[in-house]
Amino acid sequence: MNPATALATVLVDELVRCGLTDVVLAPGSRSAPLAIAVHAESRLRLHVRVDERSAAFLGLGLARRSGRPVALVCTSGTAAANFHPAVIEAHESGVPLLVLTADRPPELRGTGANQTIDQVKLYGDTVRMFTEVGVPEERPGQVAYWRSLACRAYQRAVGTGDPGPVHLNLAFREPLIPDGDASW
Repeated sequence: MNPATALATVLVDELVRCGLTDVVLAPGSRSAPLAIAVHAESRLRLHVRVDERSAAFLGLGLARRSGRPVALVCTSGTAAANFHPAVIEAHESGVPLLVLTADRPPELRGTGANQTIDQVKLYGDTVRMFTEVGVPEERPGQVAYWRSLACRAYQRAVGTGDPGPVHLNLAFREPLIPDGDASW
């Protein structure tokens, strides 16, 4: 299994183990590992919206109604910026959201490519937690780190007395689709 697929699969599995039931996906090529992992997880309800702003507000509404975190997933670049109004609303109203933005790896950032933006701390102080997850690599302890990160993110979104949005920025290198090797 390639590192991008491994990270996405582990992250989704751990979020489900923590209690995640709904994911709103605004698909794009860089977020393919997350989209595939979410689609393969039968314990999740997947809501697909091609418009990022609509996707984010659907997630906000689902989380507000249930009182439980809902994951928002999008591709890199300006797609993540379109989540910002809903993230602000979640912050102001104490609604738990897990914002999972796919991103380019560091070597492809700042190269002038179409629709690229700096996604590090994109939502500023409107999130309860931000983590630049880093480019997934096959090395000892990586899976344990990803599981721990997923649990912390979920718990911070629930936030005892202070629920709200959490942002995980996930840099994926190609290949972005599974390679058929399930060795992780």
